[in-house]
Amino acid sequence: MAEQPTATTAEVAAPPPTSQSTQVPVLPPEHWQAEPEPEENDDADSALGDDAASSTASLSSSILQYRTIHGRTYHSEIGNAHYWGSNDQGHNESLDILHHMFSLVLDGKLFIAPIGDNPRKVLDIGTGTGIWAIDFADEHPGCEVIGTDISAIQPGWVPPNLKFEIEDATQEWTFRDNDFDFVHIRYLMGCIPDWVELFKQAYRCTKPGGWLQSYEASASVHTDDDTLPSTSAIAQWGPLFTEGGIKSGRSFTVVEDGLQNKAMQEAGFVDIQEKWIKIPSGGWPKDPKLKEIGRYSQAALLSDPEGFILFFTFILGWSREQVHVYLAHLRRDLTSLKHHVYYWQKIVWGRKPETA
Repeated sequence: MAEQPTATTAEVAAPPPTSQSTQVPVLPPEHWQAEPEPEENDDADSALGDDAASSTASLSSSILQYRTIHGRTYHSEIGNAHYWGSNDQGHNESLDILHHMFSLVLDGKLFIAPIGDNPRKVLDIGTGTGIWAIDFADEHPGCEVIGTDISAIQPGWVPPNLKFEIEDATQEWTFRDNDFDFVHIRYLMGCIPDWVELFKQAYRCTKPGGWLQSYEASASVHTDDDTLPSTSAIAQWGPLFTEGGIKSGRSFTVVEDGLQNKAMQEAGFVDIQEKWIKIPSGGWPKDPKLKEIGRYSQAALLSDPEGFILFFTFILGWSREQVHVYLAHLRRDLTSLKHHVYYWQKIVWGRKPETA
């Protein structure tokens, strides 16, 4: 086995310009059908298990009429609401694995914005399964916490200081002006047509002196040592999302384009700071922390790769059979220790001026 590169930390000031991007044109689905069927992966990471996630309870789906794409449920096409990931149980488990990965990245913290020790009211936009809001409410029992989403997939048993509401963040928010000490937004790439308007809504609802934090990720995959062919399945992951985002009018290049910083500044926030985070996929790093982060990053995707990609391959015209062929190649790439791949995450936080 080739010597694995050494990595020392997940956090950097900004992505190095020498990183090799694998952002290449999208290959047609016929390419994967013409490729030989993937065989048993001799160099697969032996630490991977079959049980990639724990289950999470969900509310009744009767609140919304969900649409179905190739047998998977998605938020219905009502109004301007849009989310590209499946909202069924299989995909929800992947989201909860990602939440654990985020906690590893932040050394067990739920946020890094300096909100103080005693926030009184906090809003979690795009709460998903609600796991971040639940953890925050548990850690801050004296704080009122509200989580919003377009799908009712949150559990029914929650801390008494937490409530979930159905709300489309791309419409005018229903909350009062100057109401929240902290607004938390995470992983809304590919969902927002106008990031400036989103952050203006957050600005309006945040108290003077309160904070907004945005945590997003790039879909593009990189390698620093030329271990990833541009025609491999994992190299195609980013282009598929980028092209799908273009077709849907909701960008997946939020991190690359600096949209968090620009939109936060235009909305009126000050003291804006950022943190770039390098996330490996798989257990190839030598550093123990990065190895664990990489394995959870990989597990989240392997838990339900179809739920991540089916929506965009559908709007790009792929059949479900073509998707399954591509995913067979993707699984082989993901479990191979030969590919030293990673992607970028970026956290940006800013404060509403006291005089606002």
